[in-house]
Amino acid sequence: LPGKPHYELSSIWRLLWLMRTVVDVALPQETYAPHSIRTEGHLTLGGLFPVHTRSIDGTPCRDLKKENGVQRLEAMMYALDQINQDDQLLPNITLGARVLDTCSRDTYALEQSLTFVQALITKDTSDVRCTNGEPPVFVKPEKVVGVIGASASSVSIMVANILRLFQASL
Repeated sequence: LPGKPHYELSSIWRLLWLMRTVVDVALPQETYAPHSIRTEGHLTLGGLFPVHTRSIDGTPCRDLKKENGVQRLEAMMYALDQINQDDQLLPNITLGARVLDTCSRDTYALEQSLTFVQALITKDTSDVRCTNGEPPVFVKPEKVVGVIGASASSVSIMVANILRLFQASL
């Protein structure tokens, strides 16, 4: 755009890119995993970032945390885009993402990180039926091959301990 400084254009581009990402991937899965973003790929990387601030009224999340949360989320998604666009870096393989918001709380981060191991847990659904008598169709979560984050050491240690329980399968 003529007359706009480069840093303003960069900020506008980042905001539009983030909005596109959120609209494209976050809305349909809000009921499945609130405070998350998911993109498809052959391999899925997990991410834990403090996108929102800690709440004091009992709800898990409050205001957006632009510098330490949203920017880290943007960096991960941008890096995955760059890797996926380079045909020589990972030929015939795309990286997907399952990014979760820690809401700047270690206990909430631990709760959220359990979605990373859901794909590894086998559930017996043989006795479950829909109202029409048909067996339900369950969408199995994707298997996460690695996790990027978290921002705080306390969160990283707790999540690492949970994921370590499933290391034989990861």
